[in-house]
Parts: sequence; structure tokens; C-alpha cells
Amino acid sequence: MPANLTQQYKKAEQRYKLAGTDAERLDALEEMLREIPKHKGTEHLQADLKKRRSKLKAAIEGSGKKSGEVKHVDVFHIPKSGAGQVALIGMPNAGKSAILAVLTGAHVHVADYPFTTDKPAPGMARYEDVHIQLVDAPPITADYAPPGLVNTYRNADILAIVIDLAGEVLEQMKVCTAYLDSHTLILDETANNPLARKTFVIATKADIAPDSTLETLKELTERPFEYIEISSEAQTGLDGLLRRIFEMLDIVRVYAKKPGKPADMTDPFTLKRGSNVHDLAYHIHRELADKLKTARAWNSPNIHDGQNVPREHVLSDKEIIELHFG
Repeated sequence: MPANLTQQYKKAEQRYKLAGTDAERLDALEEMLREIPKHKGTEHLQADLKKRRSKLKAAIEGSGKKSGEVKHVDVFHIPKSGAGQVALIGMPNAGKSAILAVLTGAHVHVADYPFTTDKPAPGMARYEDVHIQLVDAPPITADYAPPGLVNTYRNADILAIVIDLAGEVLEQMKVCTAYLDSHTLILDETANNPLARKTFVIATKADIAPDSTLETLKELTERPFEYIEISSEAQTGLDGLLRRIFEMLDIVRVYAKKPGKPADMTDPFTLKRGSNVHDLAYHIHRELADKLKTARAWNSPNIHDGQNVPREHVLSDKEIIELHFG
């Protein structure tokens, strides 16, 4: 049986080959295991990936245990949680911590003086019934960025450049894009770069910025970024920001239904757009996925509610799926 490896898997594989540290290789392997199609044709490859993952974990865990040394912990690696991870990048006092505080309720130090954030701080925002992880990272300047900070951005699904509209907007944009370019992190649709991430701009402090500042920034910035204007203080634009992040994550929500019982509409599973019923079964329980026999769907376009669907049925947002295992 052919492996039929997906583009997402191949990108993760390329990221693994380009990784410079064991932590980066482990992160890429985890993504390869998530993305690899689960069928007979990939069983040996899955086993090899798991073997490599175990060796890397052992190497990382044992790297600091010699001679009684304390195990090294990479504070810049933030494990993913929720439906997706968005990492914020900006200069001092751009408003990153204020965004995290107002959208997630995370306890971060928000102040008017620079460098109040010295390591990445995660928090969970909620869009409708989906949780999205935001990561506030230490600020960068033209002369300095914390060593290891790149690991925070390489692990994220989306990068958000935070620009203070009440400050020197062109300087902020120049510093942030120069840093991301130096690590090939900005997605270019014309180039095959597995390290790059979707990138957009959050323009903060819109309530106190001079008129037309954002328009001027757009005109003088050559890159085709999408800009979302907000004010954390006045709490304007925040709903639109979360809605747009959800759209950029390109995921679908699926509600599981046990036979003979109502669907659980409070806690959906989130999968990448294009995932099918078998992917859902694997997401729920890996060992049972290959025992999946039939499935029924509700709230699905072009089919009747309760209709049987094959394992290859592509899932749509807010679809209800009832799985039957043999």
C-alpha cells in the first residue's frame, strides 16, 4: 500500500532535516507523527518515527544528568495547547503583554517601562467554543534578541507582529521583519520554506494613535501583511482579532456523538481543514482508529442528517459525527 504522504507531513520532514537542535528535531518529529496517514502502508515508517522520537527524548532528558547536573529546560519552548498557537513579536512596550492579559486573563506584568517580559508567557483565549493559545514573548530591539527566542516562533502556528501605533511604527516594523527574515520565518507563498509561518500585524493603541498612522504604515511597508487594528485599553477590535486568528488557523470543529445519545456540543475536536472521518477517529483514540467500521454525520453540507459516510468523508466546520467501531 502506498504511503501517500501529505504536504503537511513533507514540510515537517523538511523541518526535521533542517533542525539545528535536538529540541527542534523532536518538535518536527511530533508533527510528522501527527500528520502521517494512519494505515498499513505507513506502519513501518510510524514505528521508525516513534523509535527516533524515543531516542531524542532520552537524549534531551539525559543531557543534564551527568555528574549530578540539573536537567536543562528550554524556557523558550512553549508546548502547544488548544486549537492552535499564536506567538507575538514586538519591540518594548508594543502592547504584547496587554493583549495577552485582556484576551486570556493570564497574569502577566503589564507596565509602561520596557523589558517587563523576560521569558515567553502563554495564555488561552476563547473564540466561541474553541481555545486558542497566545504566547507573549520577550521584546526585541535592533541590537538585541534573547538567545533561544527563535525556538518560540518556530514552534508556533502563526506569528503576530505587534506594532504600537502611538510609537515609531516604521522602526518597529523594520526591527521585527529583520529578525523574522534573519531566521526565514516569514511565509512566502512563492518559496518552499518549511520553517516559515503565517504572519500578520496587530496594530495596538488605536485609541490614542494619530490619525492615518495605520494607513501610512501600510503604504510604506512593502510586504502584503494583513493588519488588524485594536486597543487593549479601550477593548476595541478584540472580537475581530480572535475571529480572524481562528480563520487563519484553517481548522474545523467536529462534535462527537455516541450512538443513541445527543452530541456533545460544548467541547469540539479541532482538526486541520481537509481532515476526514478516519483522522477524527485517530484523534480520539489511536488504537481504535483502524477498527472504525462506519460513521454517521449531521450538519454536513450536501448530505442528509444521520446519513452514513465513509472513512474518507472530509469533515466540515461544526459537523456532528457518530463513530461505530468493530
